[in-house]
Amino acid sequence: MEKFDLVVIGSGPGGYVAAIRAAQLGLKTAVVEKAELGGICLNWGCIPTKALLHSATLLNHIRHAADFGILAADPEVDFSRVIKHSRSVASRLSKGIEFLFRKNKIAVLAGTALITAPGKIKVTAADQSEQTIETKDMIIATGARARAIPGVTFDGEQIISSREAMVLDKLPTSLIIIGAGAIGVEFAYFFATLGTKVTLVEMLPHILPIEDAEAVEVVAKAFKKMGITILTGTRVEQVEKGGASVRIHTSGGAGNQILEGEKALVAIGVQGNVENLGLEALGVKIDRGHIVVDKKNYRTHVNGIYAIGDVIGPPWLAHVASAEGIAAAEGIAGHPVTPVDYENIPGCTYCQPQVASVGLTEEKAREQGLDIKIGRFPIRANGKSMAMGETEGFAKLIFDAQYGELIGAHLVGAEATELLAELNLGKTLETTADEIMHTMHAHPTISEIIKEAAEDAYGHAIHI
Repeated sequence: MEKFDLVVIGSGPGGYVAAIRAAQLGLKTAVVEKAELGGICLNWGCIPTKALLHSATLLNHIRHAADFGILAADPEVDFSRVIKHSRSVASRLSKGIEFLFRKNKIAVLAGTALITAPGKIKVTAADQSEQTIETKDMIIATGARARAIPGVTFDGEQIISSREAMVLDKLPTSLIIIGAGAIGVEFAYFFATLGTKVTLVEMLPHILPIEDAEAVEVVAKAFKKMGITILTGTRVEQVEKGGASVRIHTSGGAGNQILEGEKALVAIGVQGNVENLGLEALGVKIDRGHIVVDKKNYRTHVNGIYAIGDVIGPPWLAHVASAEGIAAAEGIAGHPVTPVDYENIPGCTYCQPQVASVGLTEEKAREQGLDIKIGRFPIRANGKSMAMGETEGFAKLIFDAQYGELIGAHLVGAEATELLAELNLGKTLETTADEIMHTMHAHPTISEIIKEAAEDAYGHAIHI
């Protein structure tokens, strides 16, 4: 029986990062993976969806090329090649993880893991051959899967999850997207740009429910201009399949309606992959489909068993899983650990216009009774954005009124997801409005909107 210091079950952005960090710290490490290396994020989530979104954005740029003096014939979409490019990117990244595992001397065991006892894992390969390995510690990083509407089953054809949406054989003529969080909104942008008639249904009062309300208004306005129908405050009561279409019965919002589309994409959230691991028999606690851990060290209630990433619950973000993976691996190795700061998690939505945020929204700050100062600066007043022809959006910064500390940042518009890092770092360093205002920002850059938003909070922005 082969013995390891650490075995990681799952090779997504939490699992593979944890394994590599553990190996760097001298632990004999193995990874058990039943599918592609890199997990959902690299193969069926974060990365391939961004490839799809880039194709949509490129198409949109070409359509408006004449505004910049570039004359091009009406572009055509080869949908199969759009999908092929996305899958190619995913494949290359998965191979990259394989290389990193070899580089760090990490054993890869292909198969399904079953924890038979503390420190023992049975791995069943695709050909049903079995081996049992022994380990001092283990990290469960099995991720999550799309959550279905109660009573509605994914069939992969008419009622689909994001996974099927990424590999459709043809562009649907119409699509109803149920759930307007980041996943639903990104797919709405992608399919609508390529020509699908999209209806976006959200139970809560506005799309992107966790984002700043002002930022969301910009996205909603842009989506409506694209022809996307947005139904908020709307609950799905029933889903029917019939012939070549899906019928969605809804209530609330604009009243009871029956929506009809070629396909329905369900994007209402995820649930942890906790089944068939042997957790219940070992006494590992599970709450509402997620493993319960101490979020200081990621230990479960069973000695030697840890868990990280989507399988332990929200926020379901790849970068959170990676940070948890590093913290867990360093703790197991006896290395000094910097705790994950759950108050400083960046969030990004990659539709156009992009949305990015960190820290408190204005609404949350006021709910907490904080005395705040808010600065805003519109992208339309930024020279670089005007030159690019991308003038939708703004920067909105929220400061503690007493000390001027940055407590929230919200960006919507061109390159918002890239601009966020400055504010994320600033918040980590407990930066103040004064420090942002006195940090010279290169001209012309879109990042100047951050400096001027800070200035606006104190009444002396130059360009508005």
